[in-house]
Amino acid sequence: MNLGRFDLTGKVAIVTGCSTGLGQGMSVGLAEAGASVAGVDYVDGADETAQMIRGLGGRFLYIKANLMTIEPIEDIMEKTIGEFGKLDILVNNAGIIRREDAISFTEKDWDDVMNINVKTVFFFAQAAARQFLKQGGGGKIINIASMLSFQGGIRVPSYTASKSGVMGITRLMANEWARHGICVNAIAPGYMATNNTAAIRADDNRNEAILGRIPANRWGLPEDLAGPVVFLASPASDYVNGYTLAVDGGWLAR
Repeated sequence: MNLGRFDLTGKVAIVTGCSTGLGQGMSVGLAEAGASVAGVDYVDGADETAQMIRGLGGRFLYIKANLMTIEPIEDIMEKTIGEFGKLDILVNNAGIIRREDAISFTEKDWDDVMNINVKTVFFFAQAAARQFLKQGGGGKIINIASMLSFQGGIRVPSYTASKSGVMGITRLMANEWARHGICVNAIAPGYMATNNTAAIRADDNRNEAILGRIPANRWGLPEDLAGPVVFLASPASDYVNGYTLAVDGGWLAR
């Protein structure tokens, strides 16, 4: 097998939610494989991610944007093309979660989560696909799904709906765009040790219950997504389309 098919040298990727956690892990993984990265987040700078990528000798552009609406997408695309000249890979990672009993869930918490987790994901993918076609076709779109793309969960109705939607539109876009050489896939992370799960990991009872369900007997780490995202972003996955890859330590196998 030619391992050069995993090489991303000369490729340009946009990664949303790049500053910490899974987005940072995937950004660094793509850079390690040779890609230049335009990282998007709503915080002031992504200094740690930038240092990690530049420490590898990679190129990194930070773009501050709030993806609770689709308004910033055009500007992000323009800045990325202006800096790097093209786009090859989009990783739709930015997202939020709101927890409340379904009986008490508010319209605002529904709309906020659905807007960034699925509406922005679709329209960002649409913008990337249009750019790929403008460039002559071909490209990779990787959406971040969830265990709750497969399961119902509790107290997270809009999150479950949005992540189920991510898996659905990933299939839809693959069906329409595969003939253009555009591969659209998703990654469904399991329980990951990130800022978002700090409170759960600090709760001894919940932490024990979760670990007891994971065959790998550990929480996932951001770097556990580096290999899968590089695979889906590279020529090695050119015949993989419309699939949601679970990276969960075996959670769904139980």
